[in-house]
Amino acid sequence: MRKEELHLKFFMCVIQSRQLVRTPQRTAGEASTSSMLIQKPPPETDASKILDTVDAPDTMEGIHVLKNEWIMTHEEHHAAKTLGIGKASMNAAVRAVVRVGIFTGARVFFVHEGYQGLVDGGDHIREATWESVSMMLQLGGTVIGSARCKDFREREGRLRAAHNLVKLGITNLCVIGGDGSLTGADTFRSEWSDLLSDLQKAGKITAEEATKSNYLNIVGLVGSIDNDFCGTDMTIGTDSALHRIIEIVDAITTTAQSHQRTFVLEVMGRHCGYLALVTSLSCGADWVFIPECPPDDDWEDHLCRRLSETRTRGSRLNIIIVAEGAIDKNGKPITSESIKDLVVKRLGYDTRVTVLGHVQRGGTPSAFDRILGSRMGVEAVMALLEATPDTPACVVSLSGNQAVRLPLMECVQVTKDVTKAMAERKFDEAMKLRGRSFMNNWEVYKLLAHIRPPVSKSGAHTVAVMNVGAPAAGMNAAVRSTVRIGLIQGNRVLVVHDGFEGLAKGQIEEAGWSYVGGWTGQGGSKLGTKRTLPRKSFEQISANITKFNIQGLIIVGGFEAYTGGLELMEGRKQYDELCIPFVVIPATVSNNVPGSDFSVGADTALNTICMTCDRIKQSAAGTKRRVFIIETMGGYCGYLATMAGLAAGADAAYIFEEPFTIRDLQVNVEHLVQKMKTTVKRGLVLRNEKCNENYSTDFIFNLYSEEGKGIFDSRKNVLGHMQQGGSPTPFDRNFATKMGAKAMNWMSGKIKESYRNGRIFANTPDSGCVLGMRKRALVFQPVTELKEQTDFEHRIPKEQWWLKLRPILKILAKYEIDLDTSEHAHLEHISRKRSGEAPA
Repeated sequence: MRKEELHLKFFMCVIQSRQLVRTPQRTAGEASTSSMLIQKPPPETDASKILDTVDAPDTMEGIHVLKNEWIMTHEEHHAAKTLGIGKASMNAAVRAVVRVGIFTGARVFFVHEGYQGLVDGGDHIREATWESVSMMLQLGGTVIGSARCKDFREREGRLRAAHNLVKLGITNLCVIGGDGSLTGADTFRSEWSDLLSDLQKAGKITAEEATKSNYLNIVGLVGSIDNDFCGTDMTIGTDSALHRIIEIVDAITTTAQSHQRTFVLEVMGRHCGYLALVTSLSCGADWVFIPECPPDDDWEDHLCRRLSETRTRGSRLNIIIVAEGAIDKNGKPITSESIKDLVVKRLGYDTRVTVLGHVQRGGTPSAFDRILGSRMGVEAVMALLEATPDTPACVVSLSGNQAVRLPLMECVQVTKDVTKAMAERKFDEAMKLRGRSFMNNWEVYKLLAHIRPPVSKSGAHTVAVMNVGAPAAGMNAAVRSTVRIGLIQGNRVLVVHDGFEGLAKGQIEEAGWSYVGGWTGQGGSKLGTKRTLPRKSFEQISANITKFNIQGLIIVGGFEAYTGGLELMEGRKQYDELCIPFVVIPATVSNNVPGSDFSVGADTALNTICMTCDRIKQSAAGTKRRVFIIETMGGYCGYLATMAGLAAGADAAYIFEEPFTIRDLQVNVEHLVQKMKTTVKRGLVLRNEKCNENYSTDFIFNLYSEEGKGIFDSRKNVLGHMQQGGSPTPFDRNFATKMGAKAMNWMSGKIKESYRNGRIFANTPDSGCVLGMRKRALVFQPVTELKEQTDFEHRIPKEQWWLKLRPILKILAKYEIDLDTSEHAHLEHISRKRSGEAPA
């Protein structure tokens, strides 16, 4: 698409559809020959500047009050605004929309104080600059203000809002909020023609102005900590809210253990129990109350029995999570205080209540939310660029790791259908409407919290679980889930210490329910883990498989776990004992296991890097004219460097997958030299530890120091093994828990399938798999089929989805690059699963 066509259409650039970027990175100096490349417009005089870089919606009669709203414009104009109550990481979306808009030559406007600012106009609508969104990524809430607006409920208020937009030539609106915000924007759009007609008749706008602004395009970004919007796996702000909750739960757990107390924690969620549900999985809670699935009529007896059994097994504490909107089957509220009174009266336990309140809305955004906000912001710009006056309003959503577009009002309607189903006591339908991800979370919770393991293990299978490779946060959560699901299924579960080496030496013991108690929130590897591969110890391993009657093996680990699985497959030719099913659960900070887009532990490492970069940027901002070079882990895989660069607002991120030369380093230095002439006098550069054997961290540090003399100082920081430590993030805990449960379910089925002539004999390719997240689903893939997709020399997959996000990082750092837009997103439709109704 040529620049002239771009300006003619919207003066806004977009970057791609599903994964937001179109092509692999092009080397410096490559000429663009494709007609489908969007080129950056010629820079203005200051174009060399380089900058790094809400409560549930109120429902008013007739019109839903908008919460967080952004506006893009026609005719070189673009505006942004927010309304309602803020959510962490909203600023990441704001920053992305502004910078991508400016990247294409558009003018961008902020609308301060939400719809009120849109109605009032004047100084509330101000032009945004590249620098105005600097240092925003680590800030919670919204920097452009947020407010409720009664005026916008009335037609007169919307008439004034339309007048302000027309005068600025704004015809593209990007809304950040929940279903109320998005419904309000869609109503505004549906009235647009009538509003313009009324304004023209009143003499407030000219016929020419009405013609130029004859339509209003809308794209929505979903911002809500409750994650209550149907059509997306995660809303902006949810992951950050979970971080705040888990920080508090972890702190409370220590005091609860010390004093043998029961804690009842109330989290937000008036109409959606997502926060409560994921929190319960992430902390191993004894019970959770959510509005979508009220407990059975005898829940009081069941709860007390559950708490008592937990104490009998040796636990010194009980944790109960309550969503603020929890109800029983008759619609009667279940409050944290009533639960406390029940436990004290029936069991006599020392019980305390903690209501988390608005602490869940604040704090520093998580790395996941920053990346989500940035990706959604870029996709929103693309959607507006591609929109026509006939294009229906859409919402940018997350499905797996894919950015997708869905019809806005379809999503709003399904969200309302959930509320309606709950009001009508159709709770099964409400659960289905919440979506597959919510249902999966609930099913895993029920297994772990409500099902008693059988007393007898007659006819049970024996499954072993172990960790292999470097430690990664979340490994323990995966082992806990695997062990307990196995016990619930009546299996005998063994744990192997120190990986394949321990399997060869017989460091194996049986695990009971209490063995893995409290493991969910613990970092590292409780079982111990080593990088040793099995090939040299096949004989000893085979002997121990026979000795302990191991019929299935679950391996939690990184690239060594994957290669170890391949060696086990090869060893089957010599040793029949190795013909047992096995599955690999990817767990490594490097996120380099073939067959999975995500690995357990990578999110925790990413948040550790982001936290460090935030502090470093703060230091650099205070001292001025300082550039920091940060070395990250990952081996040859540049996932951590790239994603941390996107989340922290880095000026550059050097990785192995994208080769760079001394010329590229020179361009980066010149870029930073120009940046020091702006008001943002600091720089952040990330380097993957094995991106280039010659251009080491020391080399890059020395080069920057020499070339920046008199302009900026350079500092370096090697983060090292701190990236492997720490308590797992909510994402890693939840992901690991669900992966462990799914792996054990698969294992039980595969063992039965492999039972032949009185023994287990599994020698088919599909009996040795990697369980991975692929785009939108968890899938089992035979390790032998993944060999062709693997670069064994550099221990990385040959194709990696996140490489398509690299251009976003460069655009947001104000580099002049070209983007291939030959692939376009298509509007999808939300799939409804109602009772007796096939999916749409």
